Amino acid sequence: MTAAQRLERAYLRFHQWVYERSGGWIGHRMTGTRSLLLTTTGRRSGQRRTSALIYARDGDAFVLVASNHGLERPAAWQLNIEADPQVEVRVARRRFAGTARVVEASDPAFERLWAIANRGNRNRYNGYQARTRRRIPIVVVTPRPADGR
Repeated sequence: MTAAQRLERAYLRFHQWVYERSGGWIGHRMTGTRSLLLTTTGRRSGQRRTSALIYARDGDAFVLVASNHGLERPAAWQLNIEADPQVEVRVARRRFAGTARVVEASDPAFERLWAIANRGNRNRYNGYQARTRRRIPIVVVTPRPADGR
């Protein structure tokens, strides 16, 4: 990992810390783009894990990119979703339960969703994709109704 990547990760950890500690008052647009906090259940530990992620919208759904900064290995939160798709989301001060699904490149909706997410992150995901041989997947989170169905 380069020095620039380490600095970026440190900033993102700080961003997440501020987002969590402020109860969503600060953090939603702190990175210059819209971000949310995604809480998954650890696939091995069973513990709750939270990640600050850039998002785009597709109707009511939230579109995330499991880029892991362009590294060869998948993002841990993606692997957690594959094991348990029930998640919690915080967007600014609003919290809700959601169901996540991984959208691979073979899915007919993939290219459309990639374009939406990439545009929402100032085309950075194309740069991440150029760093890795793996095809970076999209994750779509759909809010669950308040009654849990």
